[in-house]
Amino acid sequence: MNAAPRVRVQRRPVHGVVLLDKPLGLSSNQALQKVKWLLRAEKAGHTGTLDPLATGVLPLCFGAATKFSQLHLDADKTYDTTLRLGITTSTGDAEGEITATQPVACSVGQVVKVLDRFTGVIQQLPPMHSALKKDGKALYEYARAGIEVERAPRTVTIHELELLDLHLQDDAPWLRLRVRCSKGTYIRTLGQDIGAALGCGAHLSALRRTATGDFGLQRCLTLEQIEATPEAQRLALLLPADELLAGHTRVTLDADNAGRFLSGLRRRGHWPDAPQVAVYGDRPAALLGTAHVQAGELIPGRLLSPIEIQQILELHT
Repeated sequence: MNAAPRVRVQRRPVHGVVLLDKPLGLSSNQALQKVKWLLRAEKAGHTGTLDPLATGVLPLCFGAATKFSQLHLDADKTYDTTLRLGITTSTGDAEGEITATQPVACSVGQVVKVLDRFTGVIQQLPPMHSALKKDGKALYEYARAGIEVERAPRTVTIHELELLDLHLQDDAPWLRLRVRCSKGTYIRTLGQDIGAALGCGAHLSALRRTATGDFGLQRCLTLEQIEATPEAQRLALLLPADELLAGHTRVTLDADNAGRFLSGLRRRGHWPDAPQVAVYGDRPAALLGTAHVQAGELIPGRLLSPIEIQQILELHT
């Protein structure tokens, strides 16, 4: 039997951001590739991974927006998570093999005291099952080969650690927590460390990211919603690239200065110092890129190309 011919997708330039509510069971990259295919986009990237067992806010960047994705890698994140007490696993979540079981004998008061210890600036040892690199290889690759490698502790900040609910009495005790934290925080590691401090061990049985930076779940789309949108209307689901630049100081340049700025030249003006600036042209009104202002100089950062600007303008006319 001859195999059915593969349908070749005609890619196109797509610029903007899709806020995805990532479903359970897909890796961040699988979710990205699915949306990229649905939009027929040429270039795409995401802003920080979520494990397959995690759901929630995953900003996906397309075209020119990929130039600003690092800003949301660096953003604070908020998670709702459930810790299953009394059982530790090899991965720190429900995907791993059980490595130990212990009785749970802690009180509500002890839980509150332990959570207080993990609020603020803390040290974390990155988990072996993570994408962090060691000698060019992801730690999870060593872990799958049964190799434990030395890792340096990292400093992270837990801005808020709220106890939403708990059940300590029956055969499956658990805590439900809300965590607002800095970039680089491993919630699996936080769960394991809390379990160890309670003397019973723990692993994550559920994890949902409810916010990254200014993006919350209320603005997210599901894969089903994107699939259900007629193909001709899917580009309307994109947020503009400058949604990633919320909080940046806005500077608008006239046509002559805009052209010089786009070629990488600094511009002089009466602007106050600002570390993060979103730069626009006035005619036509369009995002040109990012910059910072120092001593009256507008110093270019990440710039859009003239063709990207033209494609974005055409998309919105």
